[in-house]
Amino acid sequence: MATKIRLQRHGKKGKPFYYVVVADSRAPRDGKFIERIGSYNPNTNPATIVLDFEKSLDWVNKGAQPTDTARAILSYKGVLYKKHLQGGVKKGAFDEAKAEELFATWSEGKESRIEGKKSNLASSKEDTKKAALAAEAKKKEDKAAAIAAKNAPVAEEAPEEEVVAAEGTEENTEETEG
Repeated sequence: MATKIRLQRHGKKGKPFYYVVVADSRAPRDGKFIERIGSYNPNTNPATIVLDFEKSLDWVNKGAQPTDTARAILSYKGVLYKKHLQGGVKKGAFDEAKAEELFATWSEGKESRIEGKKSNLASSKEDTKKAALAAEAKKKEDKAAAIAAKNAPVAEEAPEEEVVAAEGTEENTEETEG
């Protein structure tokens, strides 16, 4: 029987959630399956992947063929790399300890890249939130200034002209008296 490692869609419209399953290649997409080996949620950023590493490695070694998306998921989690290293051990290119060391360094690098992406996303989210708050505060201040200008009493220009005219008449009266 030909087996496939593929995704089984769940979730509501527009919010997909997938199970990573091993199924007979003739079975329908969301139909009968042999074993569920993980889940994949593309709605989060970065996508959430939960995978039983040992089961998936076992099925890949047994000959189960992953679909394109399932292959990408298995590669992302390191299952295909681990299979590649096991092939090198079988051929005698290096021993089991060296293979474990190579896989450990790869997985540490992968984890650091994932954490870096998460921290960059979090910091950019914080920056956009701060910028939105600053823009909102500026808009609020502008609106308050406009309301204050509207409600402030307008200084009358006529009394100023009268004061200037009154000063001019006082000078004239002093000249005539003196």
